[in-house]
Amino acid sequence: MRKTFFLILLIVLSVSCDKKSKVEKEIETIPVQIKVERFDKLFFETPLKDLHKLKVAFPYFFPAGNEDSIWLNKMQNPLWRELYSEVEKKYSNFEPVQKELETLFKQIKYNFPETKTPKVVTVISEMDYNNKVIFADSLLIISLELYLGKEHRFYQFPKYLKQNFEQKQMMPDIVSSFYYQITNPNTEKNLLSQMIFFGKQLYFKDVLIPNYDDASKIGYMPEQIQWCKENESYMWRYFIEKQLLYSDDQKLNNRFINPAPFSKFYLEIDNESPGRVGVWLGWQIVRSYMKNNDASLQNMLKMNPKELFEKSKYKPKK
Repeated sequence: MRKTFFLILLIVLSVSCDKKSKVEKEIETIPVQIKVERFDKLFFETPLKDLHKLKVAFPYFFPAGNEDSIWLNKMQNPLWRELYSEVEKKYSNFEPVQKELETLFKQIKYNFPETKTPKVVTVISEMDYNNKVIFADSLLIISLELYLGKEHRFYQFPKYLKQNFEQKQMMPDIVSSFYYQITNPNTEKNLLSQMIFFGKQLYFKDVLIPNYDDASKIGYMPEQIQWCKENESYMWRYFIEKQLLYSDDQKLNNRFINPAPFSKFYLEIDNESPGRVGVWLGWQIVRSYMKNNDASLQNMLKMNPKELFEKSKYKPKK
């Protein structure tokens, strides 16, 4: 009897492994060729007299109404050129990133076959950390100055922001931008809807960048992930007891959803907590839903937050 049980278990494991490997092999065979144009390099290495050629090749970076003197001054500005020099040190060989992009877009093509493979353009912008990556139909723009490493001397930002200015955050940021491309904006105002909206985004990363750890997907440090796991039950009880889930109080977004150095329970644990714990909890709810329901990724993305929560059978780990 015991031998029979182990034989059955071995067969089940073998079948699941074969199934997984078949999917992986299918994804690997999807033809994807990423074209990368280093606009940052072209801009700072183009002779001043050839500025007009850049404007013809990249009209979307030269809005009408700006005099050429603005661009010529930028091309010669010592601070901008120093920043370009730092970017070039880090990304003179862009091939490793290009390979990662191709792996990512194979996953995207497998799950969303109608998606066009975009042209990738790298830039050096104004250090706008809210727009590190812009995915717009057939164009993917990556601001390389925001991926130089969290300790770079140019970064005069709070720790909770610059901890994500690492190269490893590039793919998670691209997936986030793609998520906004294919989903409708969240129009509901209550806290639960915000939790589920961003929880879906993180589950999206579970699917499209499966080899990344949870910390990289959400932009936490490993110890912040650990804190959330250890306090999951406590946080959930707090949300329930304070009747926060269906509250429309927009202050809750700043307390638990938006980027911040810590979450605001207004308790002693605040200084130990990472920001956005509501997003992390939303992620666990979506994971629970996908585990307990036979649902496709596409259908899950369209689901009403309240319905998804009710069908998730979510129970925090104690």
